[in-house]
Amino acid sequence: MLWLVVAGGRLAAAPADAGALVLLIGDQHSAYERTAQLVATVDRLKAENPGLPLAILLNGDTQEYGNMVARRSAGAVDFAMFAALAARAPTILNLGNHEPEFYDLEGTVARVQATGVVVVSNIVNRATGRPFAPASTQLKLGGDEAVIVGLTTDHLSTYRLAVRPSLDLADPVVWAKQNLAGLLTTATLKIILSHAGLAADREMFPLVPDGTLFAGAHDHLRLVHPLGRGAYVHSGSWNEYLTLAWLCREATGGPRWVIQQLMLPIDGPADTGLTALIKATKAKYLLPEDTAVVGRTAAAFAPAAAARLVACALRQAAGVDAAFIGNTTFGAGLPAGAVTRSEFDACVRFDGAIFTAEVDGARLRQLLAKANQGPETPFEQRHGEFCFADGPATIDPIGRYRIATTDWGARNTRAYFGEPAILWREQPGLRLKPTALGALTGGLATPQDK
Repeated sequence: MLWLVVAGGRLAAAPADAGALVLLIGDQHSAYERTAQLVATVDRLKAENPGLPLAILLNGDTQEYGNMVARRSAGAVDFAMFAALAARAPTILNLGNHEPEFYDLEGTVARVQATGVVVVSNIVNRATGRPFAPASTQLKLGGDEAVIVGLTTDHLSTYRLAVRPSLDLADPVVWAKQNLAGLLTTATLKIILSHAGLAADREMFPLVPDGTLFAGAHDHLRLVHPLGRGAYVHSGSWNEYLTLAWLCREATGGPRWVIQQLMLPIDGPADTGLTALIKATKAKYLLPEDTAVVGRTAAAFAPAAAARLVACALRQAAGVDAAFIGNTTFGAGLPAGAVTRSEFDACVRFDGAIFTAEVDGARLRQLLAKANQGPETPFEQRHGEFCFADGPATIDPIGRYRIATTDWGARNTRAYFGEPAILWREQPGLRLKPTALGALTGGLATPQDK
C-alpha cells in the first residue's frame, strides 16, 4: 500500500495499473466553504481519468445542525450536493449520527434516496423493527463486483435528542461479529464504511478479510494504516481532505489499494451551480446577528490550529496549568481578519460549563502526550477521539497541577482521561464559547507565542 498526501488541490497522477477509483469522505458536517470545491474535484478526476470506473462513498455526518444556514434551510445545500455527486458517479452514503439533523431518520433516508444516492446502515427503526436502509449494497467497479457494508456508532447521546426514541442501535463490534462475514462473502471486492469510531474499528480488524478497504469516521481523524493488502483510512472532517483509493492488482491478481489524500483548498476550483446555491442560501437564511463581526485574527487558522488557540484561551481564562478540550468540539478553522458569529460557531461547535481538577505531574505528562494528535501520530498511540490541549513546557512528575476541561470532557472523563477517573468540579460563570471569543477580542497569547 502506498500513501501520499497531495496539498493545494493539485491532483496526483493515477497509478499505471489502476483499474478503478473510489473516493472517500466522512464527517463533512455541512461545510459549505468547500462543498462546491468537492464536486469540482470529482469533475477534475473524471476528466483526467476518462473511462476509469469511479464510485463516491460518503461515510456519515454529512449534515450539521449547528450550521445556521443548514438548519434553517433544512439541509438544502447538502441534498443538492447529494444530487450533484450522484449525477457524476455511483454514490453511497453510510448513515452517521448527524444524518437526521433536519428530519427524522426515515424521512432523511427517503430524501437522500430521491437524489439518486444509495443509503446503507445498520440502524434499526425501533417502531417497525426493520432497518432504515439495507446494511450493504453491491456495485460494479469495472470488472469487479464490490460489496459495501455500512455500520455506525451506538452512542445514543451523539444523535439529535428528538430522534433518539426512534433508533435501535447495535453495538458495532457485536453487530460486526454477527454479520460481517456473511455480508462480505457476497462479492470479491470488499469495502467497509464504519461510522463507529477508531476504538470500535480496532476490534473489528480481525474480522476483516485481507485486501479490504476499510473506511473509518466519527472521530474527525485523518490517517492511513495498512491492513495487509488492504487499508484502513480516515479522511478528516469539514471537507478539508478527500481520500482517493486507487484499485490496483497484486501479481497474484488480488486487490491492492494505493491511497492518496487530497487537500481541498477553500479558494480552489468550485462547481458554479453549487457555488451560486450556497451564496443564495446564505443570503436568504443568515440573519444580521449571524454576520456580525465577533472577533479578528491576524492570520487564518486551520482547524487544528484554531482548536489549540481555544485550548490556550481556556487555560488562561481558567487560571490553570493545562487545558483539554475534546477534538470533536471543533469543526472548521478560522478565517484571516474579521470573524463573524456564524464562522465562529462553525469553529467552536458547542458551548458548555468549565470544570477543573488537580493531577500530579506524571499524570499530566501522560495526558499531554495523548493530546493534539495529527496525521503523523503513530497508529499504536491512537484510541479514537482525543483532546486538543495547551500545557506547560516543563513538568515536575511529583508536582501538583490544576487542569481544566469542558462539561463534555468531565462527563466522559474515562474516555478522554483514562483511569483512575478524575474528579472534576464545575467553575461557576465560566463557559467555553465566551472564553474562546476572548482569544479573538482580548489579545490572548496563542500557543505559538509561548
